[in-house]
Amino acid sequence: MTLIRDLLYGLILIVMTPFLLWRRFFQRRYKGGWSERFGSAPICEPGKKRIWIHGVSLGEINASRTLVDKFQSELPDCEIVITTTTDTGMARAKNLYSQKHTICFYPWDFSFAVRKALKRLKPSVCVMMEGEVWPNFTAIAKKLNIPVVVANGRVGGSKGWPRYKKIAPLVRGMFSRLRLVLAQDQTAAERFTFLGVAPENVQVVGSIKYDTAEITDQVNGADKLASQLQLQPDEPLWVAGSTGIDEEAIILAAYEKVQKRFEKNLRLAIIPRKPERFDEVAGLIGGSGHKLIRYSEIKKGAQLGTEANKAVILGDTMGDLRKFYSLANVIFVGRSLVPMGGSDMIEAAALGKPVIVGPFTDNFLESVRLLVAGNAIEVVADQQQLAQMVCDFLTDSQKANNLATNARNVIKDNQGATQKSVQAICEILNTL
Repeated sequence: MTLIRDLLYGLILIVMTPFLLWRRFFQRRYKGGWSERFGSAPICEPGKKRIWIHGVSLGEINASRTLVDKFQSELPDCEIVITTTTDTGMARAKNLYSQKHTICFYPWDFSFAVRKALKRLKPSVCVMMEGEVWPNFTAIAKKLNIPVVVANGRVGGSKGWPRYKKIAPLVRGMFSRLRLVLAQDQTAAERFTFLGVAPENVQVVGSIKYDTAEITDQVNGADKLASQLQLQPDEPLWVAGSTGIDEEAIILAAYEKVQKRFEKNLRLAIIPRKPERFDEVAGLIGGSGHKLIRYSEIKKGAQLGTEANKAVILGDTMGDLRKFYSLANVIFVGRSLVPMGGSDMIEAAALGKPVIVGPFTDNFLESVRLLVAGNAIEVVADQQQLAQMVCDFLTDSQKANNLATNARNVIKDNQGATQKSVQAICEILNTL
């Protein structure tokens, strides 16, 4: 089967090569790590216990933070390797871990690349964040007696689950090779079981993201950001973060409605989820008749022009979303007004801000359920309701404060998944 999969991967790679080259030269993605993607990971010393943690992109790398910290404290002699697939994930991994741990790109699922990476890294156990599972990887790891664990496990509701259901008979072998799945909730546990994981190998431990969400009123660099953007105390800020295709137009239309009904000057910052969309969204903001501030230019030293307080701010840098959120008076978490599955709203809620999402949050159903039940988040259906809810929070501080306080309480009540996950993985390590 590995040979058949390799042939299929080869055909896919040939077809995808023009697209990859286009992304490399025009979107500035896939700039490095090509040898690592084909298995040339750093060579690690034999004879040591080593945990390989893989997060496919930025969100999964962020979710790995408390897991890595806990492993460090409980297994100080155990080495940790961090891998990722995307450029944004690599940038974040280097920012978090470059001084302490081995970091490299995850190998593509060609059998020769996987085998080479496993033999070079020599992991005792492989921990895949959320649900990044590949057939050759699990097959070769099993042959080498390397247990593969899914931590913070979920099967995305908007895309992943419908696709997996259609091909369930084809992927059950892959999922059956998993030693353990640490699921975020019962729904995720049932989906993993349906896909082939033995029921005794699935545990519901909760979401690690409740542990990684830092409950604080201060974020490093936020004061500098406020100064750079000349934010004034009497000018509230609405931040729309992690936005997706077709969503920015809805937000801009809602912003215009709020401006007409709100007595004070309202600033708006839009931070798209994907960096390759920064230029597209800049054009959209300018084309809608709004003045535009690109934060990337301000960060490089450009001066704000006249009437800067009337401009829409485009957050077109990486690693600054949390700073924007910390300055906000109201937050909208994107990819939820359009059917894209939603984005993580827990981090925003932990900052003590009123948070709004749209109706499409399939990737975070359990989080939304808990937050809604705790009167800790507002879900809106469309542009009109979004504008109304932003107005409500800007004019009713008590409502905004109550929602923010409730959100922090929900987060605190649901922490503990990291400890449960580390304990379960340590039990596997102790049997090796």
